[in-house]
Amino acid sequence: MGFAVSADAYDRFMGRFSQPLAAVFADFAGVHGGLVLDVGCGPGALTAQLRSRGARVRAVDPSASFVAAARERHPEVEVLEGSAEALPFGDAEFDAALAQLVVHFMADPARGVAQMRRVTRPGGVVAACVWDHERGPLATFWRAVGELHEGSGAAPGEASRAGQHAGQLGALLRGAGLTDVLERAIEVRVAFEGFEAWWAPFELGVGPAGDHVAGLDPERRSRLAARCRALLPVPPFEVRSVAWAARGTRG
Repeated sequence: MGFAVSADAYDRFMGRFSQPLAAVFADFAGVHGGLVLDVGCGPGALTAQLRSRGARVRAVDPSASFVAAARERHPEVEVLEGSAEALPFGDAEFDAALAQLVVHFMADPARGVAQMRRVTRPGGVVAACVWDHERGPLATFWRAVGELHEGSGAAPGEASRAGQHAGQLGALLRGAGLTDVLERAIEVRVAFEGFEAWWAPFELGVGPAGDHVAGLDPERRSRLAARCRALLPVPPFEVRSVAWAARGTRG
């Protein structure tokens, strides 16, 4: 999967959405200080938001390039390389554990959320958010891919990944033993001056979408870009992106 990329590439591709999302997600999680774990921190969008709210943050991510970038951007934060399914922290260390745009990429989401609960103190908050498959920032791209897909197999995409549909994140949190679970849709809006500003980051090889574009020959790539252009509004336009967010309390 295309996450062995530079932090700059990720910022251009998803950072334009994840940075404003971090503020909305932190509001939903109710974090205003304390010791907070950022699970799957990437280059540090949520870390920055949490620190701006007075939280003391520790972070973990499986990508070496993202860990390096987060350490450079936030030298006061301890950032470790590791997976959500085996968090390198002790029991009940944190006041809260948050995962932004991470659960759907966990190899074992149930275990990852259970680990987040383990490292959170009794009474602390565990929260996660994932883009809604039909209304997230990649919805137009995957719709175009599906329309142009050739062959007998199903079009590639991310629809089957955990948390991208109503009720899934809440079920994961309840399954991990969290109580008072609340789930709701949150959203951000990002403006684009033209189509190229929207399309160019898809060619940077980030995530499943970047992997898909990288695997296309020039003709098919051009056809996909043209279909995306046709599906998007006339520039300048705004992309409304919806994510599912859920939070719960460790009893």
